[in-house]
Amino acid sequence: MAEEGKDLLQVLWNGADVLRGKMDANEYKTYLLGLVFYKYLSDSYLVKAYDLFENGSPDNLEEAQRVYEEAMDSEDAKDFLAELKDSAHYTLDPDMTYISILHAVKNNSFHREKLQAAFNRIEESDELFNGLFADVDLYSNRLGTSDQKQSATIAEVIRVLEGVDILRTKGDILGDAYEYMIGKFASETGKKAGEFYTPHGPAQILCRIAMAGQEEKKGLQVYEIKTRYLIQNAAA
Repeated sequence: MAEEGKDLLQVLWNGADVLRGKMDANEYKTYLLGLVFYKYLSDSYLVKAYDLFENGSPDNLEEAQRVYEEAMDSEDAKDFLAELKDSAHYTLDPDMTYISILHAVKNNSFHREKLQAAFNRIEESDELFNGLFADVDLYSNRLGTSDQKQSATIAEVIRVLEGVDILRTKGDILGDAYEYMIGKFASETGKKAGEFYTPHGPAQILCRIAMAGQEEKKGLQVYEIKTRYLIQNAAA
């Protein structure tokens, strides 16, 4: 599990350190956000699988991984997987989860092809995820000059991401990660963050104005088209 005291933003900064000398901020932002999103989907998937099989919450992701592997080896694996997909809208083989890939990294047996297969599986599971990881090029020369070096760079970022428990971090994890990386990208390119996104405070104010008098209506959402930044529930 994650080390206590390490939050998502610190881990993102550490991940940026891995990539900073290899590419510019706009590029490493894409890799970090893509890998964080993959970890979030993978960890969420394992928790759903554990709950479906054990009717409860796992103590840690290692336990969830173990139970998922057992479920997939059981006689009811086909029905279990169908029910799991119905709940999560995507599937992952046991060796495609973040935990499994992290084990491969630590055992020096990681190959980027397995991570790419995980990306493909998620994207192909439902049209909702079409092109989700299209910008995360695991075969880019920016990552290194050889297959081995490219896999090693991705492996290092995967190892860094172990430093945060995404599922137990409070707040809007993916939104916070996006805002943080956009801000860092802006500062490193010598621009103001406003060129790329509306900061959280002003976005909240605009959202409250747009929702004034409609607070009791359920299911309403406010989008800012320029940044694709979503605020769910203005009263939150």
